[in-house]
Amino acid sequence: MIIKNASVLNEEGVLERKHIVVQDGVISKIQDAAEAVAEAGETVEADGKLLIPGLIDMHVHLREPGFEHKETIETGARSAAKGGFTTIACMPNTRPVTDSAEIVQLVKDKAREAGLVKVLPYAAITKNELGRELTDFAALKEAGAIGFTDDGVGVQSAQMMKDAMKLAASLNMPVIAHCEDNSLVEGAPVAEGTFADKHGLKGIPNESEAIHVGRDILLSEATGVHYHVCHVSTEQSVRLIRQAKQIGIKVTAEVCPHHLLLSEEDIPGMDANWKMNPPLRSRRDVEACIEGLLDGTLDIIVTDHAPHSEEEKAKGMQLAPFGIVGFETAFPLLYTAFVATGKWDLSLLVQRMTADPARVFRLDTGRLTVGAPADLTLIDLNEEKAVDPATFASKGRNTPFTGWKLKGWPVKTWVDGRAVWSEV
Repeated sequence: MIIKNASVLNEEGVLERKHIVVQDGVISKIQDAAEAVAEAGETVEADGKLLIPGLIDMHVHLREPGFEHKETIETGARSAAKGGFTTIACMPNTRPVTDSAEIVQLVKDKAREAGLVKVLPYAAITKNELGRELTDFAALKEAGAIGFTDDGVGVQSAQMMKDAMKLAASLNMPVIAHCEDNSLVEGAPVAEGTFADKHGLKGIPNESEAIHVGRDILLSEATGVHYHVCHVSTEQSVRLIRQAKQIGIKVTAEVCPHHLLLSEEDIPGMDANWKMNPPLRSRRDVEACIEGLLDGTLDIIVTDHAPHSEEEKAKGMQLAPFGIVGFETAFPLLYTAFVATGKWDLSLLVQRMTADPARVFRLDTGRLTVGAPADLTLIDLNEEKAVDPATFASKGRNTPFTGWKLKGWPVKTWVDGRAVWSEV
């Protein structure tokens, strides 16, 4: 396959026109568009559109097994491909929980059957994510788990988390933490702040997240494990992670588009499509997360794609489940808000969604270089259209971004040189 006349970011972050030759699922040649290229096999005319390494999302919920009415591995993988993602890592809070080698294998088998994007399964830290007994880390690693997390709930016991970190470190595996002190959040659907006060709701305080971040940083220092912080949303968490990195603790962290774009001041009313965990916090927290992403304190961008049925979200702010979908809007949202406005360089956004997650989790993807897997995404930076949940490939329609007019839409996605999504 030859992709002709693509706009590609060079090492200086400048766009150049290139022809990309793919052979046997691998990038075999990158040459200047001015040079003649031998016509062989399939030819794709990029016509100046942006070509980048396939996006990588290291925090997603595919819901299968157990919650197939919300999403399946196939529908989630298709939604990811439509959003320009070629590698995704799925969380274990399924039913049954991904806490055994058999469930890890089930996820891998379902992903292979779907034949779309690369699906990397996480395994649970504790059995049934109950925080009482560690899972068999060695067997889960052998089965193909890429890390350990009880995402959806925080590990409440410091001793349990320390034991998990020791075990993970001995296996050279990361621990990925949902940071939340349950004693501070019971029954609260939104963050502490003006929205909670206005609507008479109990609020989730910032310290519920930051207390676990601080605790786990100290435990990771003691154990030497690679500790990765999920969906950072508070100024305090950013500050703690920055300090930990400065003294050489092996900590990495992620942030979601909605925590870079929205604050609790933006919530229009009691619409549960604005309910997510962590919740939307203050404008100060948003600015801290943006600063953290820019200076490298927060290493990567993830979606925390969390589909729910319309019936579940219709239960209202207090009773509906937490979570929003994210695959199909992530890149256009961030491109429109930060790159098109001149606040960020395009290369920074691409790096935080491709090369950096590959670096953090030691993946062989995330590069547009000769010899790399031909996981590629073609993006139309000029096309503008409104977010319409009715067009989503995901089963989930739960997004707060309905009607937002965005640019930077992925139009074609390849995994190992094979097209898995195309709108051109």
